[in-house]
Amino acid sequence: MAKKVLVAGATGYLGRYMIRELKEQGYEVRVLARNPERLSDLKPYIDQIFTAEVTKAEQLKGVCEGVDIVFSSIGITRQKDGVTYWDVDYRGNMNLLFEAKNSGVEKFMYISVLNAHQLGHVEIVKAKEAFVTDLKSSGINYIVVRPNGFFSDMTEFFEMAKKGTVHLFGNGGFKSNPIHGMDLAEFCVKSLTDSNVELSIGGPDILTQNEIVSMMESILGKPVKSRYYPIWLKNLIVRLMKWFTSMKTYGPVEFFMNVLTIDMVTLQFGKHRLQEYYTELHNHSD
Repeated sequence: MAKKVLVAGATGYLGRYMIRELKEQGYEVRVLARNPERLSDLKPYIDQIFTAEVTKAEQLKGVCEGVDIVFSSIGITRQKDGVTYWDVDYRGNMNLLFEAKNSGVEKFMYISVLNAHQLGHVEIVKAKEAFVTDLKSSGINYIVVRPNGFFSDMTEFFEMAKKGTVHLFGNGGFKSNPIHGMDLAEFCVKSLTDSNVELSIGGPDILTQNEIVSMMESILGKPVKSRYYPIWLKNLIVRLMKWFTSMKTYGPVEFFMNVLTIDMVTLQFGKHRLQEYYTELHNHSD
């Protein structure tokens, strides 16, 4: 009998790939969604839809009944609707964990971030890692997956390049190997047989920021200028934004700038290349 997986965060970048991969690998798929209409194109891959807001515990009653495994990529990258990282990334996932335990779910997979030990001062990471701590001590079998960035996150770089200038901190030598959502979904589904582990994962290509700029120049067919700033300026900008802007504005910038100023390199996996992703973006923007 097929295992039943609940996908929470189903309408997000990774969640959509997870739905397809789970169904193709023979799992029964239940999704948790606030706006089910956003999943209309994935109906052939979905067995059940449970409509609820994860921040409202009372709406989640029964969401995990009959479920074997919970997968959660719930989190917010850009805050809206007045909710915070602590409302969604922590309390929302805690609401889901409570239901999972009450329903006898055997395993809970959660998507956090790579290098959390270096990013622990960042607000979004604080919320995610607080949940990781509680998940690991909950008694339920856990799998924490730590990707080092999605291809979708790299779109910001490409948008800068299209305008002619990419802004970097340091000398452009920081490295990363971001991963495509399809490859990450494949890795996650393969890892569902693990228990009580933390798994770091990235894409197949390790590139410096300067190498990424050169790649974008080739794709765009025009020069792209790199403008370099000292690391201390990043720290000053983040500090000033914390004082003078709302968390809605400050939070995403804080995370993005901190990730740009460390190496984000881990295990290489998958077949999708960043160059192909940027080429597709360029072709679709013509």
